[in-house]
Amino acid sequence: MLSSKIIQSSINDLKKITKADFCVADETGRELVTTFEYLDLPQDIIMGFAASPADSQNISGYHLLKIIDEDDIVYVLIVHGNGSDGYVLGRIAVSEITHLLSAYKERVDYNGFYQNLLMDNLLTVDIYNKANKLNIRAVLDRVIYLIEIGSDLAEPCRELLRNIFSENTDDFVTAVDEKSLILIKSISEEKDRERLDEIGRQIASTVNTELMVKVRVAYGTMVKELKDLSKSYKEAKVALEVAGIFDQGNEIAAYASLGIGRLIHQLPISLCEMYLHEIFEDKDILNLSEEELGTINMFFENNLNVSETARELFVHRNTLVYRLEKLQKQTGLDIRKFDDALTFKIALMVARYMKYLHQQEGV
Repeated sequence: MLSSKIIQSSINDLKKITKADFCVADETGRELVTTFEYLDLPQDIIMGFAASPADSQNISGYHLLKIIDEDDIVYVLIVHGNGSDGYVLGRIAVSEITHLLSAYKERVDYNGFYQNLLMDNLLTVDIYNKANKLNIRAVLDRVIYLIEIGSDLAEPCRELLRNIFSENTDDFVTAVDEKSLILIKSISEEKDRERLDEIGRQIASTVNTELMVKVRVAYGTMVKELKDLSKSYKEAKVALEVAGIFDQGNEIAAYASLGIGRLIHQLPISLCEMYLHEIFEDKDILNLSEEELGTINMFFENNLNVSETARELFVHRNTLVYRLEKLQKQTGLDIRKFDDALTFKIALMVARYMKYLHQQEGV
């Protein structure tokens, strides 16, 4: 909404030019700004006009006109004048204030600008023209953080993040949907380039502490040009999805660290099915028991080290060897060997990806 100072300045200028007095009231009839020394018009009369279907009305020599923005009454303008002159002056004043409203909304509509920018809804020339009007730097290192809330606390979370990053005027928080937020984080200092993951963990930790809700945070690669922010946003979306498939235990996901998961995420389902069939025929490796899958994952985490894996699983070394030999009989792969371990690891990820795709399709 326009400040009273701006409107007062506008009607003061109009009075100097036209020698007429103007008043701007809200829809309840309360005077906001005026050039009248005394306005002999009851508040309930102004409120009644605001509630009526009429666009303008002449009452006791006062011309009342509505100032409308997007089909809503924003202000009521009152001008004192005789005959048609008062009405014409009123229309001029309405036009002036309407244009001020439009210019003000365009100038401060950072939210709409960034959302359109991230969704690729702006031409390159429009990006830089609008950025210039909004005093947004076109060249600055930035990175997109995508925060998935998974609850109805998007608005409290947005206010919280705004408070955290409010010191830097180049940072901006906006909503993607009712359960996701975007932080456009400027990276102006060298130390910030090395702590992108730490910033993500700070976001997750603060939201968890303050709002008692767990969030997942993903971020894209750093870009220098404003027009490339949509690229970082798309990368953050991919990172969030890929991490949700292959690394569900981690609340932070970086596009640059997705590894082979990013490659598998781009594969068509027909190729995935062919790959699994060639290795396992009709066996579903995701149907292995929790003990077997837990053993496999721990074995991979310990770089195929049998002794270290047995120690962390609190089992005898021979027990672990027995489990691995049993797995070899089931799958035909001896994951103690690097090549077989690599094949099994990729196959396990492909199977998880296929399961995710089927769930998305409702299969």
